[in-house]
Amino acid sequence: MSLIAANVLAVIMETLPSLRGWSLWFRAFDEISLTIFTLEYLTRLWVCTSDPRYGGSLRGRLEFMRTPMAIVDLLAILPFFLPVLLPIDLRELRAIRLVRFFRVFKLARYSRSLRLLARVFQSKREELMIALFIEAFLLIFVSSVMYHVEHDAQPEIFTSIPASMWWGVVTLTTVGYGDMSPVTIAGKICAAVLAVSGVAMFALPAGILASGFRADLGESPDEGSESTRCPHCGKESSEFVGLTLDTNSDRDLKSSHESRSEDLERV
Repeated sequence: MSLIAANVLAVIMETLPSLRGWSLWFRAFDEISLTIFTLEYLTRLWVCTSDPRYGGSLRGRLEFMRTPMAIVDLLAILPFFLPVLLPIDLRELRAIRLVRFFRVFKLARYSRSLRLLARVFQSKREELMIALFIEAFLLIFVSSVMYHVEHDAQPEIFTSIPASMWWGVVTLTTVGYGDMSPVTIAGKICAAVLAVSGVAMFALPAGILASGFRADLGESPDEGSESTRCPHCGKESSEFVGLTLDTNSDRDLKSSHESRSEDLERV
């Protein structure tokens, strides 16, 4: 992970004009990182057949190459080899190595959270698609209205419906760059409606995901607590609690009964 982070940092720092004199060092570090990443990818490709999911010499390796993280690994090293295979300069594509930084999510401590996130998206995919459809419909409809309202007043700005959709995206996300703004009364009303609706539209998927997290965490057992079983009888700790309470209750009842018998004998 340290090499991945250092490689990403080097890609960022080499764009600084004050560090142009270190270009040879950055290039050397690039080549070292490329060698390590390539060896790692080839090693994973070679040993992947040991996993039952990728059985078979050729077919198993092809299946492994189709996995998301294997594709990320390939994209991390591919821009370096494309200029050798193709007669064009593709060094600008080396920024694609940044996607390799996503490999940090393979760390074991993050796997539980990623599985939870995947389950929530899987369970709420229909609701999220409906919310996305509503947002897309609202964006297209309001942008079309804005084009017809503002085109005569500002033909050089609202040149087409796709151009108006850029204004719609900026307004819907409440960014407001200021490069496009309505000047007519109808256009301002339309912009106000879209701006207010944008808040609700972005709150909708957030609420859907929140309900998904709540439902998943409510249905899943507490991962922090581990059940303890007796090595002799196989009962869980919860059963021991109930058994202990019942035993204590019987013991207290028997003791109370014996004390009453002794009192009666004394009388």
